[in-house]
Formats: sequence, C-alpha cells, structure tokens
Amino acid sequence: MGIVAGLDSSPDSTRIVVCDTDTGAVLKQGYAPHPLESAEGGGRPADVDPQAWLLSLGEAAGGGLLEGVQAIGVSAQQNALVPLDGHGNTVRPALVGNDRRAQVAAVDLIDGLGGREAWARAVGCVPQAGQPVTKLRWLARTEPEAARHVAALMQAPDWLVWQLLGRPARRTTDRGGASGTGYWSAATGAYRPDLVELALGHQTMLPEVIGPAEPAGTTPEGLLISAGTGETMAAAFGLGVRQGDAVVSLGASGSVMAVHHEALTDTRGMITALADATGLHLPVVHTMNAVRVLRGTAEMLGVTDLEELSALALKSTPGAHGLVLLPYLEGERTPQLPHAAGTLTGLRRESMKPEHLARAAFEGMLCGLGDALDVLRGRGVEVRRVFLLGAAAGLPAVQAAAPMLFGTQVVVPQPADYAALGAARQAAWALTGQLPLWQGAAAQVFEPGEEHAVGQAVRQQYATVREQSHPGAFAAGV
Repeated sequence: MGIVAGLDSSPDSTRIVVCDTDTGAVLKQGYAPHPLESAEGGGRPADVDPQAWLLSLGEAAGGGLLEGVQAIGVSAQQNALVPLDGHGNTVRPALVGNDRRAQVAAVDLIDGLGGREAWARAVGCVPQAGQPVTKLRWLARTEPEAARHVAALMQAPDWLVWQLLGRPARRTTDRGGASGTGYWSAATGAYRPDLVELALGHQTMLPEVIGPAEPAGTTPEGLLISAGTGETMAAAFGLGVRQGDAVVSLGASGSVMAVHHEALTDTRGMITALADATGLHLPVVHTMNAVRVLRGTAEMLGVTDLEELSALALKSTPGAHGLVLLPYLEGERTPQLPHAAGTLTGLRRESMKPEHLARAAFEGMLCGLGDALDVLRGRGVEVRRVFLLGAAAGLPAVQAAAPMLFGTQVVVPQPADYAALGAARQAAWALTGQLPLWQGAAAQVFEPGEEHAVGQAVRQQYATVREQSHPGAFAAGV
C-alpha cells in the first residue's frame, strides 16, 4: 500500500486529502483558508499575492498531515495567471477569477484575430474575461510597464508545483491547465505563441506541457510531484466521470461539460474545448443563468430560501400550468444573447399562483441547461448520465425535474473535495505508473422514468417560447 496526497488551492482555501494508493480511501484531511483581503466593495479580490497560496498550503498541511506521503498532486484555479520576470519573481500579483475588468480586453482580442470563428478554429474557444489570454491583454493596456517586464507565464497549479519542487529551471504544466489559457489548442496539442504576442505585445516563456501520468519532478527529499491540473479537470477526475458522462454545475451561472474522445470546434463560440486530466477532452458549455434564476424568483415571491421555493414548486405539476420562464436574466451565453432579458409567458388566471411561478423557475433554469447539453449532443457527444453538482442539486424540485427534462439518468454525488481527490488520483498514477481504478463518488441516482415524455413536452414548449422571443438563436455552427 502506498500513500498519496491531493491538494486543491481554490479561490478561498486549501484542502488536502491523504489517500490510500490502491483504493482511494481518504486517510486524513487538512484545511486552511487563504489569508486574502476582500476586494473593494467586498467579495473576492481580483489580484492575489501567490505567496498567500503557499501560506494556506503550509497551514493546511500542518501537524504532520503529509507524514508518510510518497507523492503529491496539485489542483488549483486554472484561470489564475501568474506573470513572472526573468528571475522567476512575480511582476505583479496574480490575476484571478472571472475578472470583469478584462471584458473590454476580450472584445479587443476577438476583433484583433478577426472574430469569434477565428478564435474557435485557432484554440477551440473565444476569449472571455476570466481567461489568461484576456488578462494579458488587460495587463498590456492598463499596466504597460509591468507588461514589459513579463518574461514567463504560469497558472496557479503550475506555480504551486514549481514552488514545491524548489523552483527548478524546468517549468511544466498539463494539458488541462494549458487548455484553459486561450493560447494552447486542445485539438493540436500546441501553443499559439502568436496569440500571446497579440495579447501582451511580445513573446514570453511558456511552461512545457507534460503527459497526464508524467511526474513534474521530485523534491530534494524524494517526494514525487505529479503534473498538476486545473480545478475543473481535477474535479472531473475525482468524480470518476468517463465517456458517456456529463457534469452539470449549478452555481449562480451554470456549466455543462462532458468527457469526449476529441476536441470540438464550434464557430459560434458556445463550446470551450478543454482537455481533461487523463488524455481525453472536456468540451464545456456555459450559461449565464442558473441558481440566480431561483434566487430572483424567491425574492419576487417573498420566499425566505431555496428550500422553501423548492417545496412551493412541488405543489405545482410539470409544465407549471402553462407558465414558461425564459431565464435570460443577465443576458445569456448559450445562446449568445448578451443583452437579452427574461421572458415569462403563459399567464392565465389559473396559472397566476406562486407555486406555478416557482415551478416555472426551476423548469426554466433546467431547460436552459438542457439547451447547453443539446449543444454537446448535437456535436456527437454521448450523454448517458448526468452528474449534478452544486448546493442546489440537493433541492427536491431539482431532483424531481432534472431527469425528465434532461432525458437521462441524473446522479447527485455526496459532497466531497472532488478536486483534491482528483489531484490525489493523479499523484497515484504518477507514482505507480497505473491509472488508479478508485471507486466513484457515492451518490443518489434518479431516473427519468415514465415522466420522460412529459419532460420532452415541457422542453418543446420552452423551445417554442425561446424561438418566438429570439429567432435563430441556435443557428448552426461548425
């Protein structure tokens, strides 16, 4: 039996799991918050000193947590950009999260390469505010002196691996992390240095992309460090998803990703072609509106929390007595309708009851995510079951409606540190040379059952309203 550890450096904290190499059983766990100051106006800061990640890591690993560990895997925010000078020191704090300051920079980059289609063909994604390539553009335009001193680029997982190894001359990353940069193509497996130059104004050193099972190196103490990867890829690996599986994440916004055998190019820019942590691919489709739809509806109805909204929705029936909520409250990305507003149709005297509006909110949110699933299905991605993540996945109204609206089995995993588990699994792979066949996540399973036909009727009603409100919103792409 061997012992490995996986650490996940999220925006708020570091979580560590110590696992048995053979079974994946969690032997010990550690946790520490990040010592970060709040951003102006509250919330998470957009600029973070990477040393905060190391301080949190050290605290989480305290008390001999890593004693006996033979290998460590690292998961961290793949969108966190660490710009370095020629000596390996940070030029400025890391740029993290979905940095809204870079929204104008994203438009500049899209225009600079000739449009969305050009970007989709080049690297499988269209620049968004959170991506490293867009943050580089913002840096070049807003802090030109700092930009001139940038000699190398790393992301959070790469930087943490490099620090754990003692800052060696060789700097590495993995396919998963590289695919989120906006200047590496999952389809070709190669960087596009010209896109770095387009964004930053000059070339820089980029980390070497190594294979999923390849170690990044060994510390002087003999501790093996695996390749590392982004949080998204690590969580998928920790969940144990495989081809035929999709993962729907319910945050304020939503995302749908699936395991696929090839990178997908979508000239509409709806699909982001990420690589996973195993050598396969993770095409992702994002929606702007998920749980924010439920929260907005709860506020409108004067309901105290989402649990009460769920109970209210279950007093209605599928189809919400004809009410259809098109949930584009913050515009939408799938389809691309940045200036759209929400639409409520089907108002009749008998449908104007709180429970029907509550049901329409849940169905509208899930139909929007069903649209995202259909974008992937339309490109040949097989979806036999859907993993549903996020706190809202535990709501009874979500669990009742999701299987019939998605038209497939829905799996709701028990809460766990899946990104840290994925990092530990990668460490075990690098240590043993064999892909660990750890048991998947414990979960509740829900089947569409006899309501599948009802769900498809609700989806069709929703699609009719969507097409009437926004004709041609899902025009074909390549």
